[in-house]
Amino acid sequence: MQLLSDRILNMSTSATLAMAAKARELRGEGKDIIGLSLGEPDFNTPDFIKEAAVQAINDNYNSYTPVDGYADLKEAIITKFKRDNNLTYSPSQIVVSTGAKQALFNIAGVMLNKGDEVILPCPYWVSYADIVKLFDGVPVEVKTSIDTDFKMTANQLEAAITPNTKMMWFSSPCNPSGSVYSKAELQALVDVLAKHPDIYVVSDEIYEHINYGKGHTSIASFEEMYDRTITVNGVSKAFAMTGWRIGYIGGPEKIARACNKLQGQATSGANCIAQRAVITACTESPEKVKYMIDEFKQRRDLILGLLNDIEGFKCNVPDGAFYVFPDVTHFYGKTLKGTKINNASDFSLFLLEEALVATVTGEAFGNPDCIRISYAASNEQIIEAIKRIKEAVS
Repeated sequence: MQLLSDRILNMSTSATLAMAAKARELRGEGKDIIGLSLGEPDFNTPDFIKEAAVQAINDNYNSYTPVDGYADLKEAIITKFKRDNNLTYSPSQIVVSTGAKQALFNIAGVMLNKGDEVILPCPYWVSYADIVKLFDGVPVEVKTSIDTDFKMTANQLEAAITPNTKMMWFSSPCNPSGSVYSKAELQALVDVLAKHPDIYVVSDEIYEHINYGKGHTSIASFEEMYDRTITVNGVSKAFAMTGWRIGYIGGPEKIARACNKLQGQATSGANCIAQRAVITACTESPEKVKYMIDEFKQRRDLILGLLNDIEGFKCNVPDGAFYVFPDVTHFYGKTLKGTKINNASDFSLFLLEEALVATVTGEAFGNPDCIRISYAASNEQIIEAIKRIKEAVS
């Protein structure tokens, strides 16, 4: 009898986590690896949030939490949705989870049946496809390119829809491309979805505040999409709280209740101290973390200037998140320092071994033409990393 399930054997390992593990292994061998693979802010959690957590400890918060989150945290999330996204939810429409990733698992677990198709504009966040497949759904990839800023058009969406289409999942700002859908671009997608009222949308908005001028529009704010959209968010990125593991959803009550039911059998409620701290994060003005956004924008401009000076790197200008997603097909078929580069995975591994810089292959995000480079690192690290890359490929 087979020891491990087909489910786990068929699942891909997270490429971002695998690259981070490989980088740690090489550091353990004494190599000076610069890590530009993980999507993790290099800032400390702001003091006003840490102080709220300390207060919660002193107030003896140490018991099991409600499965779907503390009532006052849900009220803070409701306030945040109204303030930032023009979305009105009731407490029964909110579920707090152990990170936005668990929220996505919950949604897939309660909505997908065998053969249900989920449209994924490419590139997409590394775990979307495997989460969909884990629950017997079928990922339907819609290819985009750097020439369209990696955004799916209304015509592409229409062409991807079949009688089996159940959902569409996307992120804006996008991980890995940094692309931000404008209100007009979302309206065009909404016009298509309005003709297909049984299709639901997962809108991953974890990077909404890391936005460099275009502004953020939630697709659920379109009247015809409110009852068909599950908005996923959290505090990991904008508040530098990746390890605190708090994410949340706002969406149709029936779906929220189902997520609550599933989570009750999986992890129960999220960490009590982290939840108390997130009340403060959601209640305070986003202006309190603007210093991080300003720094990320400066780093974006820095890394683009450096990459554009390397022959073979084709970059667009991302409007959000903290990644660049250069097209590196120029190097395919070439031999660099004795290594034949056939694809993005080869190139990313070459950069790790030759330049000692960790990136992530675009194949993991559904786009084999590119690699993802995180600029959630210091200016000094960015400058040194791109210098090494330039030397490696020249």
